Amino acid sequence: MGLNLDYTDGQTPIDEEEKEGLLIKTITTKGELDEFEQLNIEEAMQWVFSRKFKIKEVFTERLIRDLHRRMYRNVWAWAGEFRKTDKNLGIDKYQIPVELKSLCDDALYWIEQKVYPPEEIAVRFNHRIVCIHCFSNGNGRHSRLMGDIIIEKLFNEEPFSWGAGDLSLKGDPRTNYLQAVKAADKGDIALLLAFARS
Repeated sequence: MGLNLDYTDGQTPIDEEEKEGLLIKTITTKGELDEFEQLNIEEAMQWVFSRKFKIKEVFTERLIRDLHRRMYRNVWAWAGEFRKTDKNLGIDKYQIPVELKSLCDDALYWIEQKVYPPEEIAVRFNHRIVCIHCFSNGNGRHSRLMGDIIIEKLFNEEPFSWGAGDLSLKGDPRTNYLQAVKAADKGDIALLLAFARS
């Protein structure tokens, strides 16, 4: 039968070739896919919150890819691999490693020079990495978990609530999140900062 996906506003469609990377062939709907992905994400979160991170370890391609792999490895064969196609969001696929290195260098500078308060560093990193759109799928969830790693593991503050709702479903939390991201795209980070703690 194959995988039939209905997308919510702002979600990145998965190409037919990427769908072939689905490891659980019995999944046929978005609801089933979300359920299996969530189980995998919860395993990744246990790994994240059971260990310590060094600042220079967090801001590396290695950790960023490893986190995505841990979040989706039981569902997608391409988990942790940079996307090989261009999408409706994100930069050109060939620019991903360069832009990611630039973001990681910027984040280290922000911390070392105390350019922004901790919450703003985490949210700015979250926004920039989701704009890069490193992976074929799961970029929003991955970027929010990266934000949580930064705020909790590097600054010893409470993880973000990110609107306290399921952002993969239609509704106010997703609408508010997308509005905040669009404002950040235009240089106004305030809404995204507020949303992260709402």
